[in-house]
Amino acid sequence: MIGPIAAAAVGLGAIIGAGIFVLSGTSIALAGADALIAFAIVGIVAIIIALELAELGSLLPNEKGASYSYTYKAFGSELGFITGALRYMALTVSISAIALGFGSYLSNLAFGSAAGAYPIIFAIVLIVALAFVNMLGIKKAAHTDLGLVLIKIGILLIFVAFAIIVVFSRPGGIPSISFSASGSAWSSIFAASVVVFFAYSGFQSIATLTERIRGGARGFVRAILGAVTISIVVYVLVVLAMLLIVPSGSYHNLLTADPLSYVLGLARAPSWLRILTDIGALVATASAALAMILSSSRSLYQMSEDHLLPKFFRKYNRNRDTAENGIIVSAIIGIAMLFSGNIYVIASIANFGLMFDYLLIGFDVMHYRHQGVKSPFRMPLYPYLPIIATVLLLLFFTGLTKEVLEIGVILVILLLVVYYTLREVRDKKVVRVKLFN
Repeated sequence: MIGPIAAAAVGLGAIIGAGIFVLSGTSIALAGADALIAFAIVGIVAIIIALELAELGSLLPNEKGASYSYTYKAFGSELGFITGALRYMALTVSISAIALGFGSYLSNLAFGSAAGAYPIIFAIVLIVALAFVNMLGIKKAAHTDLGLVLIKIGILLIFVAFAIIVVFSRPGGIPSISFSASGSAWSSIFAASVVVFFAYSGFQSIATLTERIRGGARGFVRAILGAVTISIVVYVLVVLAMLLIVPSGSYHNLLTADPLSYVLGLARAPSWLRILTDIGALVATASAALAMILSSSRSLYQMSEDHLLPKFFRKYNRNRDTAENGIIVSAIIGIAMLFSGNIYVIASIANFGLMFDYLLIGFDVMHYRHQGVKSPFRMPLYPYLPIIATVLLLLFFTGLTKEVLEIGVILVILLLVVYYTLREVRDKKVVRVKLFN
């Protein structure tokens, strides 16, 4: 068993990763000062989804597949298979993208350049090392994540403190931040929200640990809400610090793999602080990749336990509480994805899967409420909060590019074809239901 603090650390490890060290700059480049609005909107959605997961997790505490399991139990194997496959794809792509970010930061720190094969080599070494840590057991992984989380949050707070000192020491005083008042700004805000959404997406990893959290439903609720709340505060502080230092005419320069270093260079920060920030990025990416491997392996195990995947993935070490074959497969796929071309384009496609996944979580809650099932924790302001989250998630889809939406729809269709092909092979009877009297 692990405590709520260690469980929250797993969530924070997955949330505060490459997102804040890379995507914060991308969001500002897309939406300017309105990026703060994007972070706030996505933060609200994240809190609502966390409340939904808290209710579902307290209702189904023995499931390891998080949103996949909740959808599978609520709506059956078809939607469960699609949700689980899309979620697993998003997690494994995240492992590759985050590990490659680690490799780039380490290459820059060690050699002054991310060119050549060094980033991929470092990324492979990281994935193998983190797979080994996961093999040691869930307690080892969670406590490792707790230490890494404390280090990276501390470094980010030092960055914020430095920005405040710089701003207050300027002769002109505190600069004003101008938000756009035009209706067209909302398209930029939603485009930035899609980027920000990926940065927040890791909190669901806590839901794969529900049965292992001390305190049952109450411990799980404390862990997931604590992780989301802390991440929102840290994200907003860091983005606000960046906006205070960078002139509005230079926002486009934040479209870089190392936006925090650009900000520190602009503020003429001492070299030790820039090195410390790079170390923070290394710790953040390692922590996030560790949590993603843990979460993805448990999802594979649960899908196999539900007989939607081969028996091979059902191997589970009860003493260490680890899905051993799931860890190995996730690590292998994560390494293979490093050679698939532009990993960040693929990551944007995975974002489609994440949003599809979170959209169904709201419907899962509605299903169980409609069935009259009582859970130990019930989210407040039902059904208004799930409706708000559903509307905002649908709006986020408008921020995806046409190509990503097309590929996402094709993926869903392909998964349906695979599912029904396998079902036909198994010679299952066709289920016919009456939708109307």
